[in-house]
Amino acid sequence: MNSRNSMAASATLHCLTGCAIGEIAGLMIGTAVGLSTGATLVLAVGLAFLFGYALSTLPLIKAGLGFGAALSVVFVADTLSIAVMELVDNVVMALIPGAMDDGLVNPIFWLGMMIALTAAFVAAFPVNRYLIDKGKGHALTHQYHHGADHQAHQVSKDRPDSDGGHHHRETSDPSASSEADHTNHR
Repeated sequence: MNSRNSMAASATLHCLTGCAIGEIAGLMIGTAVGLSTGATLVLAVGLAFLFGYALSTLPLIKAGLGFGAALSVVFVADTLSIAVMELVDNVVMALIPGAMDDGLVNPIFWLGMMIALTAAFVAAFPVNRYLIDKGKGHALTHQYHHGADHQAHQVSKDRPDSDGGHHHRETSDPSASSEADHTNHR
C-alpha cells in the first residue's frame, strides 16, 4: 500500500474509532433513558462527532498546539470524513430490517452495526484519500504530529540536496526517524 493510501486508511480507521465510540455510547444512553429513536440517533451522531474530534484533538495538544488551535485544525481536517461516515452508518442501519428494534439486546443491532461501520469505512476512505492528496484532511493534523516540515521531507527524501546528501534518512518507517533529522530541517 503506498504511503498516501496508508495515511488515508489510518485516518479513516482513526475517524471510525471515534465515531464508533460515540455512536455506541449515544445508542446505549438513549436506550437506557428511554429516548425516542430519533432523539437517540441525534445523541449518537452528536457523540460520534464529539469523540471523533476528541481523538484527533488530544494528540495535537500533546504535540504542543493550544486547545483552540488544535480544535480549529481538527474541525477543518475531520468534519467531512466524520459526516460521510455518520451518513453512511445511519443509512445502512436504517436499511437493515430489525436493526433498530429492541435496542442493544437485539443481536441484529450488533450485526447491523458491524455492517454499517464497515460500509462507513469503505465510504470515508476515498474521502480521506482525496483530502490527503489535496493537502487537507488528515494531512493537516499529520504535519503537527511530526513537525511542520515533515510532509515536505517525506515527499523529497529521495531528492538530493545541494551537497549531494539526502534531505531525510532513508527508512521505510517514517516514525523511525530521529528527532535530529527533524531538528536539522527546522
